[in-house]
Amino acid sequence: MRELVGQDRDVGESDDVHAVTSGDRIGDFSDPAGRSRDDDWPLLDWAFEQSPLYLALYDVDLRIRRMNAAARRQLGLHQADERGRYLDELLPALPGLAMVTEQLRQVAEQLRQVVQTGQPVHVTVVGPVLIDSESRTLAISMSPVKDRGGRIRGVYSAAFDVSEQHVAQQRLALLNEASTRIGSTLDVARTAQELAEVAVPGLADWVSVDLLESVYQGHEPVAGPLHGPVRLRRAAHLSVIDGCPDIVVEPGQVEIYPDYSPPARTLAAGRSALYHISDPELAAWIAADANRTAAVRRCGFHSVMYVPLRARGTTVGVVTVARHRRAQPFEQDDLILADELATRAAVAIDNARRYTRERATALTLQRSLLPQRLPAQTAVDVASRYLPAGTDMGVGGGWYDVIPLSGTRVALVIGDVVGHGVHAAATMGRLRTAVRTLADVDLAPEELLTRLDDVVTRLAAEEGPVPTDGDVGDVGDVGDVGDEDAGAIAATCLYAVYDPVSHRCSLARAGHALPALVTPDGTVDFLDLPAGPPLGVGGLPFEAAEFDLPEGSVLVLYTDGLLETRDRDTDAGLSTLRHALAHPALSLETLCDTLLAAMLPDCPSDDVALLVARTHVLDASQVAMWDLPADPAVVAGARDQASRQLAVWGLEEATFITELVVSELVTNAIRHAQAPLQLRLILDGSLICEVSDASSTAPHLRRARVLDEGGRGLLLVAQLTRRWGTRHTRSGKTIWAEQPLAVGPAPTGPAFTG
Repeated sequence: MRELVGQDRDVGESDDVHAVTSGDRIGDFSDPAGRSRDDDWPLLDWAFEQSPLYLALYDVDLRIRRMNAAARRQLGLHQADERGRYLDELLPALPGLAMVTEQLRQVAEQLRQVVQTGQPVHVTVVGPVLIDSESRTLAISMSPVKDRGGRIRGVYSAAFDVSEQHVAQQRLALLNEASTRIGSTLDVARTAQELAEVAVPGLADWVSVDLLESVYQGHEPVAGPLHGPVRLRRAAHLSVIDGCPDIVVEPGQVEIYPDYSPPARTLAAGRSALYHISDPELAAWIAADANRTAAVRRCGFHSVMYVPLRARGTTVGVVTVARHRRAQPFEQDDLILADELATRAAVAIDNARRYTRERATALTLQRSLLPQRLPAQTAVDVASRYLPAGTDMGVGGGWYDVIPLSGTRVALVIGDVVGHGVHAAATMGRLRTAVRTLADVDLAPEELLTRLDDVVTRLAAEEGPVPTDGDVGDVGDVGDVGDEDAGAIAATCLYAVYDPVSHRCSLARAGHALPALVTPDGTVDFLDLPAGPPLGVGGLPFEAAEFDLPEGSVLVLYTDGLLETRDRDTDAGLSTLRHALAHPALSLETLCDTLLAAMLPDCPSDDVALLVARTHVLDASQVAMWDLPADPAVVAGARDQASRQLAVWGLEEATFITELVVSELVTNAIRHAQAPLQLRLILDGSLICEVSDASSTAPHLRRARVLDEGGRGLLLVAQLTRRWGTRHTRSGKTIWAEQPLAVGPAPTGPAFTG
């Protein structure tokens, strides 16, 4: 290495290596012990020159003093071309200048840092640094060269190619990224898009994910390989360059791939395939479609892989992975990596498919258990909403109902079963059926909740301890239920009965949220009802409260999901609800939408049931009442009074049946019940005849024998009317019968009260 010692002369500099200034160069390389090392210099020269590492020696001004053959070869330099020159001066001689300039300048900056600090620097450079490689990864070590006095005389750099290790690290990093990014949601299309986002640009320049139509819809895929033409739906697509190529199959679009196409062949074989763009099978399929041919030519596709998506022994789709921007074609290692990515994605897609199927089943179950349409009746106008939860199965135990009752009354029901999922939805259906059955008996609200509480207790005993998949504390006061058996089934409910004749509303609640009332003048208030325990606790009473509701009042019933969110408690929810109700809405449907928009985030954590009702009052001309003494002689007078009232209403055609019904019901009340007695006729969509008495004994149908003197009256009433029944009151009972009207008449005068 004698030439290094005297290299100062090559650039016209002084031989005095001990006169160190800011421009000092590499100096004395003699043996520190004074021994002659002439015999070692050729060996050192050969070692430096023949090293497979890329070696370079710089002075403190970063002029190149020497490079070995490997470094010169990669930079396209000849022997001694580099001596005395800066790295920047070598750039014009390099092909592909724009691609390497920035990286060489970064290296020069690191060399300058070594000179300034005297500390070694280790960097990794990725990219087309070397002219004979499209992309290489170099590990470069730069160290200061010091003389015996510790003064920096130059910089020594050694670089070696770590491309293979870098590629291996990239692949491991890509697999790690796939494990965290793919499957973050239980949505089939989103999972497919996550696969595309991981593969581009980490592995490919262009990716598409096509799924079987059944998988996309959440249905069970066909087991085993697929043969013949395949119908696939594009679930995801991604390219490193927007618009290149033009999308032949849009996301969401269905394409039928012929049996000779690479995607169909891949699905039939059940294994991945790697193609060059000129391979006959691929070329024939591309040539069959002009749009696909144009896209391939315009963007320069050169290497393609088709990878089947298989999970749990079934095929769910195929992934197409292509390169058109990077010059390197895919290799066998790339195919192995693509297989691994596809395997992980296929499991996530199958999980999403299973979730989609289960959620659809649960939603179908829940929708079938909720009212398909609310019945039309006179007492109230109603509107409702049910909003599934944005998490878990997306279904829960919330429900609402509108139940027509006798005497033009109506029951409004809202309830919530603790938890989410199919179990909560099924329990909700059982409770809704129980409420309808109990409402048909026409029980008072507090009595109905008592019976419903017994039903829940029995259901819990039958099922045993069942863990709920929701938070027990998120429904009303149910969080107080602590023991396992009582918590197996827990629910809240509010039951209200509104009478449009008296415009009174009786309400009772079992741990449910307070209803809101908006009066016609715009006042918003929450009705003060006794809380009552949640259903399923047992042994505690329920209480009802009655309110006079002006005509046009709006009653708002809801589940706790409307009030409570992750960042809002019940009190804040009530305040927000009050504010939202203070603004008048054009219709009840609009009011529902306004409330949901004001109260809920985009994806509520709990399902929400909402029921709003605007009250009506039955006109006095549609009701006629007579108080009757408990005397058999009044039966004829009662028939006459009813006939005259029908004449006022223009219902002469109903006179015969009405007289028979009045006669039978009044006679039974006088014979078997207690005074006081009352006869009432109500004209609504039908004609209702009611007889009230002070007895709590309810009549029932029976088949009279030939010689029996009684037992035929109620049978006659049941045959002549559409329906009949009994409801108990606080002072006794009411027997009622309803007969249809062929034409809905309009009242023509005041009610006749006798």
